[in-house]
Amino acid sequence: MNEPVTIIPVRQRRRERQFLDLPRTLYRGDACWMPAIGIDERELLGFRPHPFYLRNEIQTFLACRSGEVCGRIAAILNRDHNARYRERRGFFGFFECIDDQEVADRLFDAVREWFGERDIFALRGPTNPSLNYALGLLVDGFDSPPMFMMTYNPPYYARLIESYGFRKSQDLYAYWGHIDMLPKVQARYAAVAEQLIEHHKVRYRPLDRMRFQEDVEEFLRIYNRSLTNTWGFVPMTAEEVRHLAGGLKWLMIPELTLGVEMKGRLIGAVFCLPDYNPRIKAINGKLFPFGFARLLANTRAIKRARVISVNVLPEYQLLGLGLVLVHGLVPKILSSAIEEVEFSWVLESNTLSRGSLEKAGTHRYKTYRIYDYEPQADACRRD
Repeated sequence: MNEPVTIIPVRQRRRERQFLDLPRTLYRGDACWMPAIGIDERELLGFRPHPFYLRNEIQTFLACRSGEVCGRIAAILNRDHNARYRERRGFFGFFECIDDQEVADRLFDAVREWFGERDIFALRGPTNPSLNYALGLLVDGFDSPPMFMMTYNPPYYARLIESYGFRKSQDLYAYWGHIDMLPKVQARYAAVAEQLIEHHKVRYRPLDRMRFQEDVEEFLRIYNRSLTNTWGFVPMTAEEVRHLAGGLKWLMIPELTLGVEMKGRLIGAVFCLPDYNPRIKAINGKLFPFGFARLLANTRAIKRARVISVNVLPEYQLLGLGLVLVHGLVPKILSSAIEEVEFSWVLESNTLSRGSLEKAGTHRYKTYRIYDYEPQADACRRD
């Protein structure tokens, strides 16, 4: 008979270290798992200051059996989400667990109890900690490592989550493409893109190296405004934009990021980041004392990249400028060392983007899932 499971709220440095160290134990020997960058993970967990938590709240929990840590989870109160969507919903994230339903159940019970004290009973997740950061549970595509800032987990996590009573809310897709596809794709759409450029009098705008921080912030503001009507999206605060820009300015390669202007106004941007994950794994997620230099050395030699977002301001989204952005990005990718590109993530409900990617010949090769827990539905099933 198994020993009882104990749930411990994380409130001490020792417990924080245990929370951070658990994945290294669970994924030992798994070639696909990628460690998080230590500094970033501590901030996103609220163990160090992060602007997301100026308004929002998090409580992390550990599951222990016989003195050994065997699971972890975070309860995340996203007040901005609840205000925007006029609902009372809690979020869970940073979930890791051994293959044991009792341990998973106790972790989810702890999250529900924490939210219950706040009169919140519906849950959604995993978000780490929101849709603007890493999110979703991998449910298909376990045979290859994740791209930079994408999640990874064992296949049995879906069973643990669904057995508790969570049900699918939305799927997110990742599409894969090889640069060999790009000349054919560009030839197919080049004439249309050139006509749009001429008709709307738009011009391309690269990142300005002389004002890099300001430009990255401006590109992120485009991202923020363009996703207003996206399922579940909550805009980042100005503090979050500045904080994220401060990190991205070290990671972004100007040649792989592009904007479009109309009448001197920046109205769209495409973000493309090299896949830093193999380097992060090589330094075990530790930037100091020498990891930072190893991470950023000769970044133009990295052969995989992730197109994170193609964004156009809402008032210009019917002009076909997304195609113009991709048209401008293709020559940049072809002139780089990039050989493989992932487009992620794309909501399953975003039929326009999915159709464009599939027509271009990309292959949907990974699926990530967001789950909802509705207490009324759970009560009906148990009755």
